[in-house]
Amino acid sequence: MWIIGLCTVAVLVVYLTYWLNKWSNPKCNGVFPPGSMGLPLIGETLQMTVPSDSLDLHAFIKKRAQRYGPIFRSSLVGRPIVLSTDLEFNHYIVKQEGRLVEIWYLDIFDKFLGMKGENRISAVGNVHKYIRSITLNHLGADSVKEKLLPQMEEVVNKTLQTWSSKPSVEMRDAASKMLLDFSARIFCSYDAEKLLQLKLSEKFANTLGCFMSFPLNIPGTTYHKCLKSQKEAMSMLRKIVKEKITSPEKRSENLLDQAIDDMEKEKFLSEDFIVQLLFVILFASFETSVSVLLALKFLAEYPAALQELTVYELEAILKRRENPNSILIWDEYKSMTSTFQVINEVLRMGNVSPGLLRKALKDIEFKGYTIPAGWAIMLVNSAFQVNPNTFKDRLQEFWSFATNDLDPLVVSKNFMPFGRGIGLCSGAEYIKAFMATFLHVLVTKYR
Repeated sequence: MWIIGLCTVAVLVVYLTYWLNKWSNPKCNGVFPPGSMGLPLIGETLQMTVPSDSLDLHAFIKKRAQRYGPIFRSSLVGRPIVLSTDLEFNHYIVKQEGRLVEIWYLDIFDKFLGMKGENRISAVGNVHKYIRSITLNHLGADSVKEKLLPQMEEVVNKTLQTWSSKPSVEMRDAASKMLLDFSARIFCSYDAEKLLQLKLSEKFANTLGCFMSFPLNIPGTTYHKCLKSQKEAMSMLRKIVKEKITSPEKRSENLLDQAIDDMEKEKFLSEDFIVQLLFVILFASFETSVSVLLALKFLAEYPAALQELTVYELEAILKRRENPNSILIWDEYKSMTSTFQVINEVLRMGNVSPGLLRKALKDIEFKGYTIPAGWAIMLVNSAFQVNPNTFKDRLQEFWSFATNDLDPLVVSKNFMPFGRGIGLCSGAEYIKAFMATFLHVLVTKYR
């Protein structure tokens, strides 16, 4: 019996050794970028999810870039991935969308939305073109100019008035709710009071924790709790979509109504797809609240920037008006040079995303390395945006774009808060306009 037991143990040891070696050295038709795959299944997820107490590059990325170089491999959330702080490689990849790579949103995100096949939100081709078209139509510069700007000022006025009447405000929750309620109103004409009853912002907040948690769907885990909140949020959005589909008389000219009308001419558009689209767009708006928080933090810490913004720009706009109480107009918005500098600094130093995510459609050859098809790629643009060699240790100086005559080409290459090429965020103008309006009302009417 002891011989049988010894043989069994030997077989298990050989199998585990083979499996561990296969995990640590996956197949590649060339030379892998250096790095480590971490523990089996878990990879290096735990190290990546350790919270950072600095606006500098995350310690996980900084340590590995110093050890392995600007392009290295790892495994995060169950997915083999290449991370890049290489400027040349990142610019190359963003130009290859639809050819060598496609936009990727984490497997967890796809599972959340039930994304499958060519009709998923992240698909290239007609699906991607349609999403860009419909979002630009409702969030682009023309829409901001013609109708959104006064609506933004109205909601910011009401929100700040409410905040000022309270002894204290939990800013993350309050800012998230402000942005989500406004976005839901303009995207699907849904009443803010109904959203309050549904507690949609609470569901989105609870969903956030899942995206860098290990996908273990067992009661008590972070992933399980987030999945429950996500299902509740999706159920609420489905109810809104169904209500619109079955009540044509309630439709207007918002994004949701256009998507429903387009169902007759676009084959990939279905009720499920529209619910997914609504979730993704609202989630992106919800996450913009981080930028509002950082704007408040920076202006409180840098009085010179606050004075420049208040006295020489935003109060000057009021003085030029015949009626100081009139609403903000497009020409005034476009003249806010210092305001845009504040927004740029907020986006540069506190980018919401740790990087742009892509997935390799084919084997990619670059600088002697091979990235296999199917692997994920994270373009760590924040590495350039906080690079002291470019921005002269701007972690200590906030006002860099205002006080330095940086070459525009240098800025364009090292500052990509909204992506680049066809990956450029179609809601960029919408985000900047909301932040500019928020700052305009805040510094001219409140302390």
